[in-house]
Amino acid sequence: MNGARTLATAARVLRQLRHDPRSIALMLLVPVLMLTLLRYVFDGSPQTFDTTGASLLGIFPLITMFLITSIATLRERTSGTLERLLAMPLGKGDLIAGYALAFGAVAVVQSLLATGLALWALGLDVIGSPWLLLLVALLDALLGTALGLFVSAFAASEFQAVQFMPAVVFPQLLLCGLFAPRDTMQPVLEGLSDVLPMSYAVDGMTQVLTHTDMTTAFVRDVLVVAGCALLVLALGAATLRRRTP
Repeated sequence: MNGARTLATAARVLRQLRHDPRSIALMLLVPVLMLTLLRYVFDGSPQTFDTTGASLLGIFPLITMFLITSIATLRERTSGTLERLLAMPLGKGDLIAGYALAFGAVAVVQSLLATGLALWALGLDVIGSPWLLLLVALLDALLGTALGLFVSAFAASEFQAVQFMPAVVFPQLLLCGLFAPRDTMQPVLEGLSDVLPMSYAVDGMTQVLTHTDMTTAFVRDVLVVAGCALLVLALGAATLRRRTP
């Protein structure tokens, strides 16, 4: 990897995003709108919003970043852009890191907007530090970016990239503990949930929701989510193809 090439790739991706207002709106506004909708769905039950909203504060960014990243990367490959770039002195690691850096910068803005809205406009009540809540939301968005980069290598069209969501995201959503405590699930499903990164994202949000200080469990959850994001990025670099047959 080369730092200058990675930064140049990130700058190119950000310039492209600047001319794509629909993608920007999807990444920045959809999580905000979904949290607002959720707040008024539970208008008569603020405690339910506190519990569910904290978890979805991390899940919504993960889903939107997964969608945008997988489609954007696939578009680069089907248009021949990746093939031209990789014909230059640009390694796969530079390319993946550049994409991760660019979308990571967007994820920072996305997480700031969603967390700020939830805490100060929608009245999300958390016992722990808002900065810890922001940290988990940001790591979730970065994990979504990494997953999107990874699955784009296995899709032949944008429609196929979207089809990966039921296979990659929905099982994690069902098993993460959002709908039922993980320790009450069937043992096989509980064991499966223990290896899925979204489970630790939800657990991390719960730790901030219920503890005033940073706990050992919170540190574990954050490290697992960050480690999974790095692992998936490495797999994305290893499986990246120059073009779609």
